[in-house]
Amino acid sequence: RLSGRSVDDMIAGARVEVAPFKRDPMDFVLWKPSEAGLPDWDSPWGFGRPGWHIECSAMAHELLGESFDIHAGGIDLQFPHHENEIAQSRCAHPEGHFARYWLHNEMVQVEGKKMSKSLGNFFTVRDLLDQGVPGEVVRFVMLSTHYRKPMDWTEEKAREAETTLRKWNKIVMDVEPGKVDNRFLNCVKDDLNIPGAIAELHHIASDINRKSELAASLNFLGLSENLGMKSQTISEDVRSMVENLKDAREAKNWELADFIRDEIRGRGIEVQILPDGAILIEKV
Repeated sequence: RLSGRSVDDMIAGARVEVAPFKRDPMDFVLWKPSEAGLPDWDSPWGFGRPGWHIECSAMAHELLGESFDIHAGGIDLQFPHHENEIAQSRCAHPEGHFARYWLHNEMVQVEGKKMSKSLGNFFTVRDLLDQGVPGEVVRFVMLSTHYRKPMDWTEEKAREAETTLRKWNKIVMDVEPGKVDNRFLNCVKDDLNIPGAIAELHHIASDINRKSELAASLNFLGLSENLGMKSQTISEDVRSMVENLKDAREAKNWELADFIRDEIRGRGIEVQILPDGAILIEKV
């Protein structure tokens, strides 16, 4: 028996072939008798063929060799596919280690429901990009949940991610990146604890003296794009109007604030007021 796992340990949704000759439903074989019409080869165990998982072992050996560092995949592949891979690869190349580390990611959900074509909630990253969702926002939402926990994509999370990224990129606009923060980096090193690293980013962003660390840490995660905001494209007169808009809002003169905002939009500049009162500007 190669598995050593109980039925209760089995990942929901994984396909297991239940055959009458198995001593346990979780057992799998490395050499199968071939049915009529299927390829077969002679072996000490009779005419047959390897299991269907053999192509992954073959590709891994051809491209990466007998040992390599990281093998990733969905949690639904952990058994039987990946355990079968390990068994057949170690048998074929006993001098090797196959994969030293395994990273199994959980499944993606949409608005709290399993993503599936039958539910009509299936989409790709390309679909989101075509809808105008910035790639950095997609990355931020995905990274906000640890890879070993189910990731739930929601419109609210996407909006919150864009708001946060715009705020952070406003802080680091035209700032020269410095050194990546150590506490941030330690989170990344801890089994890719990116949610913890993002929590550190919130802490860093709250300190006006740590802009260079924030810039470097955002670069590290590929979250440094300004989502269309480029300070050098905004003229000084528009910046002056934005300051007037800020003053009007602080004075709670909403009529004047609306008038100034409309004037700014007439210059081809969009103004966004963040929940914390910060004002972002970008050309449209």
